[in-house]
Amino acid sequence: MRTDSGQPVRPGRRDLLRILAVGGAAAATWKLGFHGRSGAGPVTRSRVLMGTVVNLTVVGDDRAAAENAVDATLGRMAGLEALLSRYRGDSEVARLNTTGRVDDASPALLEVLRLADSVSRLGDGAFDITIQPVLDLYRDRASGAGRLPSPESIERALALVSHRNVRIDGRTVTLDPSGARITLDGIGKGYVVDRGVDTLKEQGFPDVFVEAGGDLVAGGSKGGGTPWRVGIRGPRPGLALLAAFDAKNRAVATSGDYMQPFTEDYTQHHILDPRSGTSAPETASATVVAPDAATADALATLVMVLGPRRGRELLEERVDCEGYLVSKSLEVTRTSGFELV
Repeated sequence: MRTDSGQPVRPGRRDLLRILAVGGAAAATWKLGFHGRSGAGPVTRSRVLMGTVVNLTVVGDDRAAAENAVDATLGRMAGLEALLSRYRGDSEVARLNTTGRVDDASPALLEVLRLADSVSRLGDGAFDITIQPVLDLYRDRASGAGRLPSPESIERALALVSHRNVRIDGRTVTLDPSGARITLDGIGKGYVVDRGVDTLKEQGFPDVFVEAGGDLVAGGSKGGGTPWRVGIRGPRPGLALLAAFDAKNRAVATSGDYMQPFTEDYTQHHILDPRSGTSAPETASATVVAPDAATADALATLVMVLGPRRGRELLEERVDCEGYLVSKSLEVTRTSGFELV
């Protein structure tokens, strides 16, 4: 895979979803309904954004217009990354983490923070964007250079963790106490994908597939009304494709313990329970289908923490969401409406 500049890049870390609509499946899309149509065919593009590879596939008759729409979409997504990334010193998130306050916050930041708060309340605090101080304790271990943090250091960091520490008053966002920090890694990428899809639709292209490191939206169809197909790969080395399903005007996201494991047996990894400060113990991977990618992104993290049984129960309570959960023992649990092909 290469960027727009032609430089090779590595796939993003969240590759549980083997996206059949990008790459090889793009050729299948051509076979399904584009022969004989002048200038027709899917436009595909890849670019590094948000620390991963963003893949876009746009189906339409006017190739030049599709190319222009893709350019506009990638520009909007890059602009949102500049606002929401904690890795950029000039972003709103970085400013909030450094100063504890952002005045005149962007609509994007306000929208993401409100959605994050709603998911935190839904899962009794099992999803919390203020987990960053605890994640920082694991930084050395994640790079292979240190030990796991001590229970005492985790307890001290947990004193800074609560979604109630983020307050919104009009367009002013405050974060306290001192030392509290947020991360939008479990929701921001999905939000950016959603806005990218919005841009493509505004440009007149509803049949699109936008994916960023495992968070995706399958809009419309890939030609002739045929839905996009998504595959779920096993969360352990050597496992084949576990399942496949069709998606049309749906978003999908996956979280997994294998994405950033701290130990070889996957018992310690980057999906932390904000209530205990320790790795989610029961689930190997969680794939969630939802109306939008931000919701799917956050819920995938949430049900990873809750575990397969409680995670399935929560998703069953939401008429617009489905889930496919794999336990540490590789037992599969899925919601009643999750239809496989």
